[in-house]
Amino acid sequence: MNYRLIPLFALSFLLFSFTTFKGIERVEINKSTDPKLVAANLKLALEIKCKSFYSNITSNEYKLPNFDSFFKAFEGYNNLKEQGLIEKEYLTIVDFSLSSNEERMWVINMETKEIVLQSLVAHGRNSGELFASDFSNRSESYQSSLGFYTTGETYIGKHGLSLRLDGLEYGINDKARDRAVVIHGADYVSEKFIKSNGRLGRSQGCPAVPNEISAKLIELIKDKTCLFIYHPSRSYSKKSKLTS
Repeated sequence: MNYRLIPLFALSFLLFSFTTFKGIERVEINKSTDPKLVAANLKLALEIKCKSFYSNITSNEYKLPNFDSFFKAFEGYNNLKEQGLIEKEYLTIVDFSLSSNEERMWVINMETKEIVLQSLVAHGRNSGELFASDFSNRSESYQSSLGFYTTGETYIGKHGLSLRLDGLEYGINDKARDRAVVIHGADYVSEKFIKSNGRLGRSQGCPAVPNEISAKLIELIKDKTCLFIYHPSRSYSKKSKLTS
């Protein structure tokens, strides 16, 4: 036996050993306390876990969300679960990098790993036309706000059954409740509207959905589930404390 290979095997084992840290698998590359190296190791472990989850999602004939939006959503969802801010195993992803004419909202059962709903969803009228590009946390901006939310209680308003949202990211979406940014149904969120106008209708900042699925969606995700509104915005990435 070549004893000179033993240290090499031992090092390889340490480099790729897996441990559990606060409920999330991570790759422990070495024992360094260098913050940059620790962060890189944690991100690598998260990517491995996320890719495994993503590859095992049952689509139920729906289209999968783009991996970039799912990765950010998955990261924040796990962070919020650790903080005890999520009580039900549903993750709703809205991808505002996509055209408003596409079904860019997904509801995923994170326990069973399956997509249970996909839908059209509107952005704010001052966020853009066919595509959303501008976002705000400011009252009367009529723009959408990015980031992570928990769903709140339901109420009956001018749009019928509606769902309140609580923005969890300071300076990004924490004014959502004050702004009355809620999930509700709207007749301007429909294929018929797209055919007539060339694009989906727009809201005053709410993630409005088609009337025919609004009640089902709201009942499914109400009461402390996670909603993530995604866009590859550098400004959001710099400000967010829930994603890397």
